[in-house]
Amino acid sequence: MRAELLSVGTELLLGDIVNTNAQYLGKELASLGINVFYQTVVGDNPERLKNAYDIAINRADIVITTGGLGPTKDDLTKEIAAEYFNKKLILDEKSLGEIMEYFKKMNYTPTENNKKQAYFPEGCIIVKNNNGTAPGCIIEENSKIAVLLPGPPREMKLMFNESIVPYLKKFQDGMLVSKSLRITGIGESSVDDAVGYIFDRQKNPTVAPYAKDNETVLRLTAKVNHEAEAARIIAPIEKEIREVLGDINVYGINEQTIEEVVAKILIKNQFTIATAESCTGGLLAGKLIDYPGISEVFLEGAVTYSNNAKVKRLGVTENTLKDFGAVSSECAGEMAAGIAKNAGTTIGISTTGIAGPGGGTDEKPVGLVYMGIYMFGEVKTKKFNFVGNRQKIRDRATFTALDWLRRELIEHMKQV
Repeated sequence: MRAELLSVGTELLLGDIVNTNAQYLGKELASLGINVFYQTVVGDNPERLKNAYDIAINRADIVITTGGLGPTKDDLTKEIAAEYFNKKLILDEKSLGEIMEYFKKMNYTPTENNKKQAYFPEGCIIVKNNNGTAPGCIIEENSKIAVLLPGPPREMKLMFNESIVPYLKKFQDGMLVSKSLRITGIGESSVDDAVGYIFDRQKNPTVAPYAKDNETVLRLTAKVNHEAEAARIIAPIEKEIREVLGDINVYGINEQTIEEVVAKILIKNQFTIATAESCTGGLLAGKLIDYPGISEVFLEGAVTYSNNAKVKRLGVTENTLKDFGAVSSECAGEMAAGIAKNAGTTIGISTTGIAGPGGGTDEKPVGLVYMGIYMFGEVKTKKFNFVGNRQKIRDRATFTALDWLRRELIEHMKQV
């Protein structure tokens, strides 16, 4: 079955609202084995909306609209659908009663135009809204289906899960199950070069690469009749990809974040950690703290932005700052060791660099970042050169520091 998503609202075209509904529905329909080949956004204009209906209905089996079910004059999705399918709008007393009851519970006074939301195309299936005042509906006509859902995501998602998914399952021809491999340390082009032959030969599962900030994602998607089949089909391809790319470079799966992976290693092994940051300004500590339960092992974070703070708080020597500067391998190493010593932790990690836009020189350009890791009595440092604006450099440095720490932890555990 082919579906098309039709998002209605001038605010979407103007960029005032991000179209998260289309993203959500695309994923949900894929999991049901329903293909989405087109997504359309159209403003609150009767002629353009009717034309969008016509195009979508002619190239898809089912059209799912979001938005335009409100009480105002520019909410036209239902009205244009009725006109397109040549159906009268009829008041549904049950829906009207539910709308009035909703206002009563919310202690709001309805206006006359709220009754508009209780009118539906004749013969349609009315879909109750348990999170708002705009019911949806399903129109079945000449082997075509139009599903009309409200625009607010909290209303749309609940309605889709409660009512539309059960309705769509009767059309389901298998399902699509995906598993994403999150890869870092290898750029998208290098990933494609290394495992591109797998992309070319695969039909089920399919393998598709996606470039994201700081990482590449490979999505493995299997078409199966039952979810349990997916693991069996995906497993050998995942194994081959990991062998080709190196298992260490696949840091996580699906929605795992780099900070989650690192935090789990630290907590599982009870390795305590403290952070000392300059150019990242607390982002590194913040990422670790994002993970619930990290308080078991994360003891302290220091933002030592000035040279004076590096000396007083971390024990960086005056000679190091004089001879090598704050942005140096030597300083990064002393920062990592100093925070670990002062906090009494197993691990200390540091960042110091030039995030820009000013402050760079030929010798030390914007984007230059040194990192240090103190671990089990040993200090290591690394030099990186990042590109981008100030925030991007700081974000990339934070991600890279966490990934380096992950690799060092894995290597340490192999040796013990």
